[in-house]
Amino acid sequence: MYRFFVKPEQIGETSIVITGGDVNHIKNVLRMKTGDTILVSDGSDREYVCIIDNLNNHQVIVNIQDVNGQARELPIQVTLFQALPKGDKMDTVIQKMVELGAYEIVPMSTKRCVVKLDAKKASAKTKRWNAIAENAAKQSKRGIIPQVNMPVTYEQALDMAKNMDMIIMPYEEADDMEKTRRIFSEITPGMRVGVLIGSEGGFTKEEVELAKNIKAREVTLGKRILRTETAGMAVMSVLMYLMEE
Repeated sequence: MYRFFVKPEQIGETSIVITGGDVNHIKNVLRMKTGDTILVSDGSDREYVCIIDNLNNHQVIVNIQDVNGQARELPIQVTLFQALPKGDKMDTVIQKMVELGAYEIVPMSTKRCVVKLDAKKASAKTKRWNAIAENAAKQSKRGIIPQVNMPVTYEQALDMAKNMDMIIMPYEEADDMEKTRRIFSEITPGMRVGVLIGSEGGFTKEEVELAKNIKAREVTLGKRILRTETAGMAVMSVLMYLMEE
């Protein structure tokens, strides 16, 4: 069943009005018709089961048949702080992290990042990344659309993370798997969890020390060296396994 997102003000007591680009997608791409059933989310993990009542070139009106409460979101909020990777790897990171349940994604610039974005490029990239996040949220039937922030510096990322309940930092020099298991076991429902992922060249020792200043916890992801686009997904997969209800 197809899922679409709307703003809360578009939701009435018995019906919902869908506007914007989704109208063309429903009418001309999916070729849906009156009587077809769709899912509509208000972006806060409330899901409406709806039947299309009327559609034209400007809007689609659907009647609410049922309302489902929170069901698809993890009981923790995971923010990925991802060092900017080369090429189009960030597209893949965003798509897969949204599918796995990440709550928010913050691109960041670290010392070993090759990619440098000026304000104009950063704005255009962020717009594209949020579109990827929205499409991934629809495909995976998420209750929310995870936000992709504008790129920040490493120091700004640490400032954003410092008040979170747990900060996890996969680091290639960490080697104590039992310690890593204990750290993951400390994560409980309701927590806000930050995950710091370095670039292709990893974190510098100075960056690791800065992260320790905000009580980031070093973890190992095994004996193999993972690519930057793989590391966050590995962490998210473990968290999803541990937290899924």
